[in-house]
Amino acid sequence: MADEPSMILTAALMHGLGMHTGAWLARDGDAGDYLTPEMYTDIARTAEAGKLHAVFLAEQMTNQEVGTERPCGALDTVTVLALMAAVTERIGLVGTASTTYNQPYDLARRFATLDHLSRGRTGWNSIATQNPTVAEMFGGGEHPDHEQRYSRADEFIDVVLKLWDSWEAGALVGDKSTGVFAREDLVHEINHVGEHFAVRGPMPFARSPQGRPVIFQAGSSERGREQAAKYADVVFTAQHLLESAVAFREDMRRRAAEHGRHPDSIKIIPGMSVVLGATETEAQQRKQHLDEVFGTGPNLVKLGRRVGLPVEVLELDKPFPAHLLGPDEEFKGSIGFRRTIVELAVKENLTVRELIASYGGGHHQVVGTAEQVADVMQERLAAGGADGFTLMIDMLPSGVHDVVDMLVPELRDRGLFHGDYEHRTLRESLGLAAPAPVLVPVAG
Repeated sequence: MADEPSMILTAALMHGLGMHTGAWLARDGDAGDYLTPEMYTDIARTAEAGKLHAVFLAEQMTNQEVGTERPCGALDTVTVLALMAAVTERIGLVGTASTTYNQPYDLARRFATLDHLSRGRTGWNSIATQNPTVAEMFGGGEHPDHEQRYSRADEFIDVVLKLWDSWEAGALVGDKSTGVFAREDLVHEINHVGEHFAVRGPMPFARSPQGRPVIFQAGSSERGREQAAKYADVVFTAQHLLESAVAFREDMRRRAAEHGRHPDSIKIIPGMSVVLGATETEAQQRKQHLDEVFGTGPNLVKLGRRVGLPVEVLELDKPFPAHLLGPDEEFKGSIGFRRTIVELAVKENLTVRELIASYGGGHHQVVGTAEQVADVMQERLAAGGADGFTLMIDMLPSGVHDVVDMLVPELRDRGLFHGDYEHRTLRESLGLAAPAPVLVPVAG
């Protein structure tokens, strides 16, 4: 394995202007800031100044789920990350892209392009899209069920890996004296024919600086875990309870080993929704303001969508009605999000109102000072519940500045986080070894 990194820390840029649903109302600045290059370049430079391992850009392919009530992160991921790459030198650039509503050749080409242009700092967060309204943007038809989405995703990732490896190391020669640009024997068609795709290959250019971009994956269902154990370098997950976080990481390391991988070859970085303040009172006031400007009604709708219950049965001051939930097999949304939210509600015996205030939009929520947030992080790291954290930034760009100005110095003082970048590529920065080549047929 490569040298083990410090605690991995990434900043997730969600929903256009922040993870919290009330971010666009509570923040200073224009509501259209998420459409401007200035916001993204500021975030990228700030995150790099704090030596974060990566910025993590979410993607919502349509606004149909939220309509016009608030912004969503619907800008093209690779385009935004390319802008960020141009103003940074060391920070990783991770983008979400769907295996359900993309084609593997196109996606492989786009992310490998970004890896070249960023000199090896790119990661792809692979998701099997669960939002059924996306189907209406791509020709209509039935949105595939959970098993169909993952069957397609397995084959999709397999094809992408073969394409990224279709130029072997050293294939690009560029010898002007002999007129040899590239060695034909080291460039391979992949000739993939499967259930979902038929792709000849090869890629139209040489392999990228990392060998291939780092693969992130976010599935926590049984099907999602198996896919991550086989393919993912980094797993992004939602885990509210410490014991569940520990069990999840142990399970993923065990599954990776069953696929013939070293357990350290897969990094687990759960999401953590942080709301920071110089004092605990300031942090609580920030959270209260975010909650109040958006209102309870829309948050009820969001919770209902997350768990698969109609709003009518979610009575604010009564216990969360877990007994009304249907089986996971019939749920159309994210099973991982649903399970961890329900687990939190049942374990803590929360009312619906209390659950809305504490479930962090789907991720473990910590509201407080840098010292209080660092205490929680340190506890989870020591218990084996994480290799690092994906910080779900509450409000952009101020939340990123708060992380860099308050939380990062506290983590460094505790010896939990590095003081500077030690490597050039994202793969090395994460402590991941060079990827093993994927076998592809030699072009005949």
